[in-house]
Amino acid sequence: MGTAEKETGYNGYTNYETWNVALWMDNDPGEHEAMRDLAREAKANPIENQYMAEDRRIVSTLQDSLKAYYEEQAESWMPGQASCFADLFNSALGQVNWYEIAENLLEELADENEDENDH
Repeated sequence: MGTAEKETGYNGYTNYETWNVALWMDNDPGEHEAMRDLAREAKANPIENQYMAEDRRIVSTLQDSLKAYYEEQAESWMPGQASCFADLFNSALGQVNWYEIAENLLEELADENEDENDH
């Protein structure tokens, strides 16, 4: 392969798992609105941390909310199951870059607010 860097990522996202969650989140109107509600809540009530800038606190808050939401969904699909498939599923969820998805959602809200203010 020489000195060229190996291309990483998947369709503009960190990896396939992150892209897949973002895709399903974006393509399901109910899910998308629920995630936007989590983004609004994160903006209104970010975690307190004197060592982080406010925008990072908001993204971190949303990241934690998204991850918890999807972990709850996974548990409802496979309550207390121990199996090869449950392990694979949980491993895939562990690969999701929740911070990246949170940043994108917050950017989308900011863009929407700018568009509303322009009219």
